[in-house]
Amino acid sequence: MKQARRLFLKTMATLPVLAAAPAAWLPAAAKPLPATHKLRLSLNAYSFNTLLRNGSMDLDGLLEFCAALPLDAVDLTGYYFPGYPAVPPDEYIYHIKQKAFRLGLDISGTGVRTDFTQADAAKRQADVQLVKNWVVAASKLGAPVIRIFAGAEAPAGETWGQVAARMMEHVQECVAFGKEHGVMIGLQHHNDFIKTAEQVHTICRMNTSPWFGLILDTGSYQTGDPYRQIAETAKYAVNWQLKENVFINGKAAPADLDKIISAVKASGYRGYLPVETLGPGDPKEKVPVFVEKVRKVLYG
Repeated sequence: MKQARRLFLKTMATLPVLAAAPAAWLPAAAKPLPATHKLRLSLNAYSFNTLLRNGSMDLDGLLEFCAALPLDAVDLTGYYFPGYPAVPPDEYIYHIKQKAFRLGLDISGTGVRTDFTQADAAKRQADVQLVKNWVVAASKLGAPVIRIFAGAEAPAGETWGQVAARMMEHVQECVAFGKEHGVMIGLQHHNDFIKTAEQVHTICRMNTSPWFGLILDTGSYQTGDPYRQIAETAKYAVNWQLKENVFINGKAAPADLDKIISAVKASGYRGYLPVETLGPGDPKEKVPVFVEKVRKVLYG
């Protein structure tokens, strides 16, 4: 008994020394890690939109494809779940969740299409309910964020500012519901109602909750300097869509990934980076090529 007590006192006497020990003495795992350590690559399911829409690929097949690539996660857009816009049965949701887990993939997010700019109040409220339904589904999937859209354009007779304020009232209702279920609401600017960094600033200043943020779409700043606008709005990002092309003076050009990744790192963002390929060509060939390009810039 006395021996055990002496051992205990000897152990306790060393604790202040360890607490004050410089970082170099600590195990490597205890040292601060660079921000890049937390950046994880994901794939947005929209890259396979045609195949998923025509039935030649399903979500099981998509997960298997992604598991064969150096990806950490997949973003499973709601459109590709059976029965959308209805939420599928729990049995299917949990099947997808389990399969992703067994394949070593996180589910980095999901998304639904909404239009909060339309004049019809009943339709706007229906979209609020759509978001709420899929927030519950996202929570069950383990997806930390759900992607929504502002809408197409301001109705005739209304200013952009008026519509933006009304839109954000609906979005904030979704955000409050998302908070209750542990799911963030990400608003994607899509070169429709929201076109510029200045408009993103305006929208984000209307927000009152840390459960809201921007889905930063690198291909949707199509007027002005896209790289400046990406860098300016990266601070709002809760998720990304990293695309092959940007638009300079309205014309598509291959994205300068060094500039974009530099903006990501400078912003302090430490989450998932979903990549997305668009346009003609076989995504089974295009996706691996683009993923490798991004990995080289991201990890060196």
